[in-house]
Amino acid sequence: MKTKKLTLLSLLTAIALTIFMVEAQIPALVPIPGIKLGLANVVTLVALYRLKGRYAFAIVIPRCILGAMFGGGITGLLFSLTGGLLALVTMLLSRKVKLFSVYGVSVLGAAAHNIGQIFVAMFLMNSVYVAGYLPYLLGVSVFTGMATG
Repeated sequence: MKTKKLTLLSLLTAIALTIFMVEAQIPALVPIPGIKLGLANVVTLVALYRLKGRYAFAIVIPRCILGAMFGGGITGLLFSLTGGLLALVTMLLSRKVKLFSVYGVSVLGAAAHNIGQIFVAMFLMNSVYVAGYLPYLLGVSVFTGMATG
């Protein structure tokens, strides 16, 4: 990897991590637990549309790991990494479909992130009943995905 590209990826990762950490300090905008705007996804979208998909992975993975190290612990890492990777794969695939604008790609990414997090919660809590929370998260993901898109 060339120095210029590595520097750009490092800066984008630092920006995404900073946004992630600042957003974690903001009280929830809605009274539903676990709901955030996901503003760090803006950096992922920029990388996805301006760089290659592999570079977006090179931003998401370190951001999730560092975010967990700075404030989420191992459980936070599981939620963040699973949601982030599922969202990124979904956005990569949906971006190839001409039907979706950046807003559609972002909404699908937000929905995929929530689905990933529900799977982790089901695994950690050893209960399928956690999935009952998914419709609320998916409903909110339309708004959060549009906002970040």
